[in-house]
Amino acid sequence: MAHHVEVAVQGPWSLATSRSFWEGFTPSALPACEGEALRATFLVEGEWRRAEVSVTQRGPTALLSLSGPADPDAAAAQVCRFLSLDVDGSAWPDVAARDPVMAAAQAALPGLRPCGFYSPYEAAAWSVLSQRIRMSQASALKAALLRDGVFPTPAELLSLDLDLPGRKPEYLRAVAEAALDGLLDAVTLRAMKPAAAVLAVQQVKGLGPFAAELVVLRGANAPDAVPHNEARLTDEVVELYGRPLAEVSEAWRPYRTWAAVHLRVMRERRLAAAAPAIR
Repeated sequence: MAHHVEVAVQGPWSLATSRSFWEGFTPSALPACEGEALRATFLVEGEWRRAEVSVTQRGPTALLSLSGPADPDAAAAQVCRFLSLDVDGSAWPDVAARDPVMAAAQAALPGLRPCGFYSPYEAAAWSVLSQRIRMSQASALKAALLRDGVFPTPAELLSLDLDLPGRKPEYLRAVAEAALDGLLDAVTLRAMKPAAAVLAVQQVKGLGPFAAELVVLRGANAPDAVPHNEARLTDEVVELYGRPLAEVSEAWRPYRTWAAVHLRVMRERRLAAAAPAIR
């Protein structure tokens, strides 16, 4: 039996824009589906049971239809987190008023709210899988691990005989153990200051500064943090603003993660458009 939840979204939001963004997010790409609804299948943190959700939009309201054996309230809260619906975005347009570059980005991506990984656990696992290989190769490794469309639970991951290159099996087991111990809990990480959360995640074997930022900013989907280890973002900021990221990002508060994601998307669009000319 489906469980229905209505969420009043504060501030600009477009399901269509967010869905399009997520479908192109290779590390945790949303399967393309017909119709206007966003559909996803995921593991609910803590209990690690399966949930399915269909999300539609009615004006400023998100309509969630949930099913599966997981606790529906916990599943709904997790959906709101990984779709950034739990963030009050009322002041997001104020960032555009202060920053012309961000005004252009918001206009080009109307209503975009960064969609992250389903959980910090899955973000951490992706970080391990993608170390020192191409993203396409990491995506193939992840696809091979899926069970009925979802990533293995931490307990299942510990039991697998992982035939992966380098120290990936060792690091994935460390990630699974950390998830079972509550060290990768999204609510806990979101309650911490981002810098402290990033340091906490680095206690997990195999997760360095870049990976830890991914876990906090895109796994727990913390809305207001500056990625300090993304070279492409740093280069983009210098190119567009002529000033360092730490200085520029002060005008983005309290949505620094959102702003960083918008700049990354705009950069990828620009490079993709320039590619035919380069060839």
